[in-house]
Amino acid sequence: MARRTIFLEDVPLEVARERFDAALVQAGLRYDRRETLALDDALGRVTAAAVFARLSSPHYHACAMDGIAVAAAKTRAARETEPLLLAIDADAFFVDTGDPLPPGTDAVIPIEEVDVRDDRSIAIRAAVAPFTHVRQIGEDVVATEAVVAGGRTLEPADLAALAAAGRPGVEVLARPRVAVITTGTELVSPDVVEPAPGAIVDSNAILLRACVRRYGGEPVSFDPVADDEPRLHEAVARALASCDVVIVNAGSSAGSEDYTARTLAHFGAVVVHGVAIRPGHPLVLAVAKDGERAVPLLGIPGYPVSAAICADLFVRPLLERLGGRDAPDVREFDALVTRKLFSPLGEEEYVRAVAARVGERIVATPMRRGAGVITSLSRANCLITVPRFSEGVRAGATVRARALRPLEAIERTLLAVGSHDVAIDLLAGRLAARHIELVSANVGSIAGLATLAAGATHIAGTHAIDPATGTYNDVAIRRYAPGMRVALAHFARRQQGLIVAAGNPLELRSLEDIARSHARFVNRQKDAGTRMLLELLLSRAGIPAESIEGYERIEFTHLAVAALVAEGSADCGLGILAAARALGCDFVALAEEPYELAIDARQLNDPRIAALLETLASDELRSEIAALGGYDPSGSGSLRFVEVEA
Repeated sequence: MARRTIFLEDVPLEVARERFDAALVQAGLRYDRRETLALDDALGRVTAAAVFARLSSPHYHACAMDGIAVAAAKTRAARETEPLLLAIDADAFFVDTGDPLPPGTDAVIPIEEVDVRDDRSIAIRAAVAPFTHVRQIGEDVVATEAVVAGGRTLEPADLAALAAAGRPGVEVLARPRVAVITTGTELVSPDVVEPAPGAIVDSNAILLRACVRRYGGEPVSFDPVADDEPRLHEAVARALASCDVVIVNAGSSAGSEDYTARTLAHFGAVVVHGVAIRPGHPLVLAVAKDGERAVPLLGIPGYPVSAAICADLFVRPLLERLGGRDAPDVREFDALVTRKLFSPLGEEEYVRAVAARVGERIVATPMRRGAGVITSLSRANCLITVPRFSEGVRAGATVRARALRPLEAIERTLLAVGSHDVAIDLLAGRLAARHIELVSANVGSIAGLATLAAGATHIAGTHAIDPATGTYNDVAIRRYAPGMRVALAHFARRQQGLIVAAGNPLELRSLEDIARSHARFVNRQKDAGTRMLLELLLSRAGIPAESIEGYERIEFTHLAVAALVAEGSADCGLGILAAARALGCDFVALAEEPYELAIDARQLNDPRIAALLETLASDELRSEIAALGGYDPSGSGSLRFVEVEA
């Protein structure tokens, strides 16, 4: 039986950082590799030492005005009532801004203060002091004077100052070389068109190399290493010989083919294996000695979100330290969380969320939490921190959130919480051109309306059918948003039906066919508009829910349903035509429904809402939506109101 590496311990985040820092200091970690760059290539780089001027700037007495250069002593007799005549090219010389002062002169009179009498003489009406309107030698910087200090992150003005001081290049700290080694027999390159079942696209290599660049390092790529301990040893040995930091991704847990912790222990001292954070728990931190060099080693978990969070928490500060860069301001803010979060005791959890300012407060809606759901991190604009010894956060509580976008962008964001629709991404793209980011959380029609009623979203996408009347949205709004006057912006009418495998091999034409054939069904979450439609259709057909195999199998979007059907782990599900087309599935239409965006009528004057309505009504967006298939966007952007009942 293969040996397993068991967690050494499970330490709090700050303790892990302290141990790692202490181990690096004890090992004598130093970094002073330098390189000289042309000024055009040096923006954002850190100076290795103070840089001194080779030239004074200006290096001559320079005229600071267009006008007449004169000797100040010769102007003493000038009076307003008794103009003084000066001979051109003898006592007065025409100059332009930046010209050197002519010999024998020490001041400039602006041209607008000069009375040109003829081509041989001028008149002035006031005396001038020496060096008036003159930039003297070294006014900006004197030769041998320090232009920029060591350890400075170079800005555009610094580069201009260096150029003016006669320095065409500058010595900077070289970017730390960081080995990125991904592991796993199942990994395939992102350029593989048709990955085989069980193959995993090596997206973490892209993620971690991009993180290294963002944090000021130079990533060094290694081919993925199969789950083979000797091969991993060989790769780490090569990385140690050429790099300043070594990152090994995946294999850091306690599985039978997890070799990262044992490999790093072979080359150095493991100071942490297991950190009390979620996701990112099986992190490994170690320090190796390569001759006189100390080399940090990091074993980063393989789940994509775990990798991203561990990179931010540990790789970023390490590379900032090595590269002499100032740590960026942590952009944190308080936000009202819109739904309850459960969290295990003993671990500090980082929850992806979408946040926006709604009224006078910023609200944040949590997204899916799986450590492998990398798209949730790319769609999120903040991380909610759930403290280590908390069991969670109640809905309506104020939480501390860490921005993943500029705070200014979050202030401009439109938040949509409610039912999923494929075409929302088209709307988001159009709004982005107007510098408005539309972020969405797919929680279902009813949860979206409840969030709107709580004042915690701008928009709630909804298609909630009332089984008693067969009408859409009005009854649900009066029930879940009582007392609120709601504006419903028409988005489109769309087709709902059975998403089935290409060619419809089971010949499914109705819900009766699904029940009779025991086809594997995938459902939507409770209170989703699609789930409500399904329940109504089953009721009308007299089909009990328990006769549908997979009725309790839940997905949160139409595309997720279509993806399961496309890859064969489900035979069918209820969803929209556009999702079926996107994943190459066939479709059996069962119903047509309106999809609307619910808005608190008091928010209609918000410029973001106005931009949304204008965009919905545009011919360009309507054409894009219609091209998806299964949509009729005519009338999109029109408003109707659900009035408050007396």
